[in-house]
Amino acid sequence: MAAKSSAWRNPSYLESSTGIFFFFCAWGIWWSFYSPWLINGLGMTNTQVGNIYSINSVGTLIIMFVYGVIQDELGVKRRLAIFIAAIAALVGPFVQFIYAPLMHSNLILGAVLGSIVLSAGFMSGCSLIEAITERYSRKFGFEYGQSRAWGSFGYAIVALIAGFTFNINPMINFWLGSAFGACMLLVYAFWIPDEQREEIKRESTPEGEKSQPSLRDMIHVLGMPALWLLIVFVIFTNTFYTVFDQQMFPNYYANLFPTPEQGHEVYGILNSIQVFLESAMMGVVPIIMRKIGVRNSLLLGATVMFARIGLCGFFHDPVMVSVVKLFHSIEVPLFSLPAFRYFTLHFNPKLSATLYMVGFQIASQVGQVAMSTPLGMLHDRAGDQVTFYTISLVVLAALIYGIFVLKRDDQQVDGDPFIRDSQKSAVTQG
Repeated sequence: MAAKSSAWRNPSYLESSTGIFFFFCAWGIWWSFYSPWLINGLGMTNTQVGNIYSINSVGTLIIMFVYGVIQDELGVKRRLAIFIAAIAALVGPFVQFIYAPLMHSNLILGAVLGSIVLSAGFMSGCSLIEAITERYSRKFGFEYGQSRAWGSFGYAIVALIAGFTFNINPMINFWLGSAFGACMLLVYAFWIPDEQREEIKRESTPEGEKSQPSLRDMIHVLGMPALWLLIVFVIFTNTFYTVFDQQMFPNYYANLFPTPEQGHEVYGILNSIQVFLESAMMGVVPIIMRKIGVRNSLLLGATVMFARIGLCGFFHDPVMVSVVKLFHSIEVPLFSLPAFRYFTLHFNPKLSATLYMVGFQIASQVGQVAMSTPLGMLHDRAGDQVTFYTISLVVLAALIYGIFVLKRDDQQVDGDPFIRDSQKSAVTQG
């Protein structure tokens, strides 16, 4: 791995950060209001929305696994990133002329087709773009968290305007997504720093050290009990965070205001503030990890999640719910960054893309397939408070489970070791 240098002088950092910035702009401009669009624009119930999310999750977990395997074979090549960018650039016309009409005329067919296109371009695409960026950070000497922060920054910018454009016409958001997707396509197709060209050539030579894993490597890792213990933890934490935030919270928050339109505008602003803070926390969490370790950072993220979802059921005024929503800015970095580092610490780093897809993202999607519809039905029948408390208690149970099953940072170190600041000081003094 190249030595860490000034980020602004690192061409791969600049390229990766720009690419992930435009990806999150292309996704966030419509994704933050996807659930309100299904309910208010297409007239669906919470149960139907749960069904849509379940179908989307099925498509996502299948495509995500394929993406992970292919990207680990590609190494640092970015063919899949270009493919994802091309889909993102077409999201506006796809939703306007194909997806929305089909959802009115044939809901099942529309949902299945949407799960393929939207998952390939965005839900699965997000994990793939993150995995590529993390791989580049290790190959070309920059902090993954600093680059990933630009993704959050992009999401924050578009979230600021998404509520206003949604009230004008929801389709505007999808077409803006296409514009950002086109920018992303230009980055990944044409901006190739010299160091990346050299690495691609090196990996292509017979004598070069291969970064690609073998099938035997993959089968060996997928047979490790430690991975499946982690998958259970992810299913009962990140799954419920996703269902709560994407499927339930936007409309719950909008209904706290005199009119849904006002709620959508305020939600867009709040979402933007939250993601701006999340972007800043992407730079802070690596410092936290160096202080308390990878495992403890993951557990801290689950603790914040438990508190945030439960408090949303406890408070019912928009001011306090807005304050609680901002906890999200701490929670997301505390899950995504330690999760990546957990995989590269305890498993073969060559398999980082596949492991992140399978162990973190696919596990979440499996949970969504199983839980989106039942939680949607519970939401329809029992209301917000009971549903939120139920989700919060499940996360608490997963947190207790994680305390016992997550590996300490000095256990089963089959990848890159992680050394805390305190350990570095001890070695220096010794």
